[in-house]
Amino acid sequence: MSYMLRFTKQAEKDIRQLTPKLQEKLKKILREQIALDPYQGKPLVGDLKGCYSVRLTLKDRIVYQIDDETITVIILRTKTHYGD
Repeated sequence: MSYMLRFTKQAEKDIRQLTPKLQEKLKKILREQIALDPYQGKPLVGDLKGCYSVRLTLKDRIVYQIDDETITVIILRTKTHYGD
């Protein structure tokens, strides 16, 4: 079973700021990892409790929420720096 992916406006803005190479890497991670098994991401704590993250680059993370009722993953950010 594959989860449907939805993107927030902020995530879409983040994607446009990525290089073409990172956009391709992002697509691959979304299709081959997050859409197939979103729970493999790291559960976040604090303000982002209930969200998960997967590393995109050394600094950037993909941050998302999972909605099991609609079998949807909502991508919140794709260019998030820890500490920002």
